[in-house]
Amino acid sequence: MMTPTKFVEARKAYHAALLKTVLTVNASGVASNADKDNRASVKIAAGIAELLKAETLSERLAGQTSGNRFEDACAVFVRETFSKLNHLRPGTWDVHQVTGRNRLEIAKYEQFAHLVALDEAARGNPALAAALGSDYTITPDVVVVRDTEPDEMINATERIVDDTVTRLADLRKLNGGEPLLHASISCKWTIRSDRAQNARSEALNLIRNRKGRLPHVVVVTAEPTPSRLASIALGTGDIDCVYHFALYELQKTLQRLDMADAADMLAVMVNGKRLKDISDLPLDLAI
Repeated sequence: MMTPTKFVEARKAYHAALLKTVLTVNASGVASNADKDNRASVKIAAGIAELLKAETLSERLAGQTSGNRFEDACAVFVRETFSKLNHLRPGTWDVHQVTGRNRLEIAKYEQFAHLVALDEAARGNPALAAALGSDYTITPDVVVVRDTEPDEMINATERIVDDTVTRLADLRKLNGGEPLLHASISCKWTIRSDRAQNARSEALNLIRNRKGRLPHVVVVTAEPTPSRLASIALGTGDIDCVYHFALYELQKTLQRLDMADAADMLAVMVNGKRLKDISDLPLDLAI
């Protein structure tokens, strides 16, 4: 028997971590990622949980607690898997969950460092603050960050740069820039209309406010209902792609429940490359 691949093992560990924390089934058979008032949601979520072997019995965690634990599990999964791809995407990387909810979190990174000056100007000018609103404040849930590179690394194989050239490139440490935001990951345990809109607004703010290369902008969710997934997955121009925490199990569950319409809707998203499995995310980040 062949040894499981690293990504297979990481996916199982990811689900195991969720089963120990946020993904539970209560005494009434309702999974914690289900909308208890939506019959289809309850059935689909229960089917996914069964395939993932949810055996714990507990009540739903508070919304903020569920979100934080889901974000943590997603950060660990991306860190463990993306680190295996250094041969495809060389560099010095950091993957972490954003805590503290600093509204200028992204100003720590080169493409958005100018937002500090913008925020300071707005604080001293009420009229400017009213005009700007809060469109420039974005707080990702999980970030993938690349550090700048010293000349020793850039010139490792041959002499490529010196003091006369490449004095503004963001990747060069000698130029004094901040680390580069490679990806902004929004983690949504479930999807409701307001959460879908929030994710899109955050993505558009990242697009509008960056200087330089746009980071990957993705959403990871455990939402079980295809119609709600469609509210955030369909359409282009803002979010790169939506990644489901257990897409394969969702597909199997819809087949078992004979939910043809829901399966067709899911197929539209998958075939249109608007919805992928969590295991696809690391390789997409390596692009």
